[in-house]
Amino acid sequence: MAEVMFKRVALIGIGLIGSSLARRMKRDGLAGHIAVNARSQASLDTSMKLGFADSVSLDPCEVVKDADLVVVCSPVGTYAAIGETIKGALKKGAILSDVGSVKEAVVRDLGASLPDGVHLVPAHPVAGTEFSGPEAGFPELFEQRWCILTPPTGTDAAATAKMRSLWEQCGSNVEVMEAHHHDQVMAMTSHLPHLISFTIVGTATDLEQSLQNEVIKFSAGGFRDFTRIAASDPTMWRDIFLNNKEAVLEILQRFTEDLTALQRSIRRGEGDVLFDKFTRSRAIRRGVIDAKQA
Repeated sequence: MAEVMFKRVALIGIGLIGSSLARRMKRDGLAGHIAVNARSQASLDTSMKLGFADSVSLDPCEVVKDADLVVVCSPVGTYAAIGETIKGALKKGAILSDVGSVKEAVVRDLGASLPDGVHLVPAHPVAGTEFSGPEAGFPELFEQRWCILTPPTGTDAAATAKMRSLWEQCGSNVEVMEAHHHDQVMAMTSHLPHLISFTIVGTATDLEQSLQNEVIKFSAGGFRDFTRIAASDPTMWRDIFLNNKEAVLEILQRFTEDLTALQRSIRRGEGDVLFDKFTRSRAIRRGVIDAKQA
């Protein structure tokens, strides 16, 4: 069992990522006490029943009181209100972090109400499934996955180092980068693929009933993968797109231009152009496999 890193950890929100983090810290003894806040009593009851929470409360201020580490695990759109609510309850020297997929908005919304002496170290564990809720978590979720830290300029180096160590203890490979750069990268690798998946599955739902039934019945691997991605938490993804809209719209414009070019090549029968495009795309897949991210 690892050494206790934080005497008291507070989790605001307890979905897939939050419950997986809690399970990992509980299993490996990384936290002395795990306090959980959620919007529903049912989620709190489940957290206690599953054994990864030591105490629970519907009041976030009660949960963060005396916490050495506070991790916001709710949709990004809730951050500003949460930061304003808990700012008076955070103790000096505490680390405030999160698990959101957008980072400039985190620095903006949580940083705006950050008390003196509290260290903001945003984090994005690049891991997940299509399932949500406290029951969906498991302690191995972060194994060999990336966790990206985006501490604002001037953040206490020791706080950043401690968060790096925590995520490494959870099995993650850790990278530190600037928040704006993170959001640009995620717009391509995560946000655009989800947007495309939502669109493709949405197109299928608009087909006439007989054709829709056959699409579902004969779903090949590609469409199955799209439906898995499109089954992700709609609240979380709504907030991601609204809070990273500039980067998403820029990448979406590039994608639209490339899609139009492919459409033109198909119409013109330009087999060599299509073959070259698909060959270069295979190389990206090989790179993903070589990076052990498949």
